[in-house]
Amino acid sequence: MPFIEENDLLDLHKDVEKAQIINERLLDQIKYKSKDLKRIKIQRNVLLGVTALFLVGTLAITSFTAGLSSSNKLDTQNNLLVSIDSLDAIKTRIDNLKQQNEELSLVNEFYLAKKFLEKEKIYSVQIKSFVDNNVTLASEALTNTLFVKTNPFYAYSLGNFETLDEARKFRQQLVNMGFEDAFVASYKDGQRVKIEDPY
Repeated sequence: MPFIEENDLLDLHKDVEKAQIINERLLDQIKYKSKDLKRIKIQRNVLLGVTALFLVGTLAITSFTAGLSSSNKLDTQNNLLVSIDSLDAIKTRIDNLKQQNEELSLVNEFYLAKKFLEKEKIYSVQIKSFVDNNVTLASEALTNTLFVKTNPFYAYSLGNFETLDEARKFRQQLVNMGFEDAFVASYKDGQRVKIEDPY
């Protein structure tokens, strides 16, 4: 039976361990290179896809504009045939639509303001009260005005605020403008709840 000395055995173990360490390093390098190759392959595929989309888009735009240029010649000839009467009819229709749009936006603002007023407690600045219902003071375009019957008077208030602080700031601006008797009142469901402390 062959005989191995202890020193040779230790050297052999060291060589095996070195070979295992080198083998693990090589495996790590292979994994790293494999990940790099996958990443490069994905980047290449994305770049090819973007390039293909760009080419298809360019071809589509080119063919579309070529079709438009030929159809524009026909449209130009047809547009010359449009009479002035039809242009006036179109202008009239546009003016009517603008007027209807303005009316609808006023109605929309009214309903939004009404919804806001009915929703929760709001604050407004009362600037005047009258014995008679003097509605002629307000314009129909003012949606931030309140007319409230507080027996025996009709109260006229400006502004609809969610917070008392906003209403107080607005009150101070009105006082600076000369409405020295203005005060903040809270309202709920169209009725005055109470007169708030101005400070």
